[in-house]
Amino acid sequence: MLRDKKLFLLDIDGTVCIGQRLISGTKEFLEAVKECGGQFVFITNNSTRSIDDYILSFQKLGIMTDYSNFITASFATVQYLKKNYSGKLIYVMGTKSLMRELKRNKIRVTTDCMDPEIACVLVSYDNQLTYEKIQDTCQILSTRDVDYIATNLDYVCPIEFGYDTDCGAICQMIEHAVKKTPKYMGKPGTAMVEYALKLNHYSKEKTLIVGDRLYTDILCGHRAGVETALVLTGEATREEAEQCEYGPDYIFRSVEELYQKWLNQ
Repeated sequence: MLRDKKLFLLDIDGTVCIGQRLISGTKEFLEAVKECGGQFVFITNNSTRSIDDYILSFQKLGIMTDYSNFITASFATVQYLKKNYSGKLIYVMGTKSLMRELKRNKIRVTTDCMDPEIACVLVSYDNQLTYEKIQDTCQILSTRDVDYIATNLDYVCPIEFGYDTDCGAICQMIEHAVKKTPKYMGKPGTAMVEYALKLNHYSKEKTLIVGDRLYTDILCGHRAGVETALVLTGEATREEAEQCEYGPDYIFRSVEELYQKWLNQ
């Protein structure tokens, strides 16, 4: 039941934030979770920011966090690359923040599409995207037999004016040119959920995944065997959720309504 939940695995964009604005009720909900002895962990597919960036961003919004409160698609990507490409060179189409995080984890990276050592192409959401980056990526994937991965499947990212293009849409554009689809690292894959459960020692029955997308957040929970709550402040609608074969266990107008229902059950 909802009142029994202690570990809340929360998406960020469209769930607790719209752009740089905190959604109403978020701060109070997170404080209440900590006060009752629970824990919240943000599991986000957004790879444009490092965990340090997120900690600073939430601090400015009046929410104190530390490394234990974040597991990102960048983290899942790092773990995959360490396991499968240790010491090998990775071509990256992504932000400077992502490049710094990869380098900090001792992963060899390049933005030179002509480097003969490239073993894998990594594509991410990139708010510094240029046509030259797209062309370089297509050149590698069209002319070499290298692996191809991407940080996340999301097609759009909720921001103040509506939606911006996200990694999944960028990959679709590349796919039309090179006829290749990447292996996606973030949600709906279950790696971030499994890691959060391992670190926080809560059972799946005590855990709730909260998000605004059906094909990432809610499908992730379905695959991981963890109950899910959809909030209607982002991409998915109630009608879409009710028709979805892996629909959420709960639907709330916002995280504020989730907070009130959880508090008063």
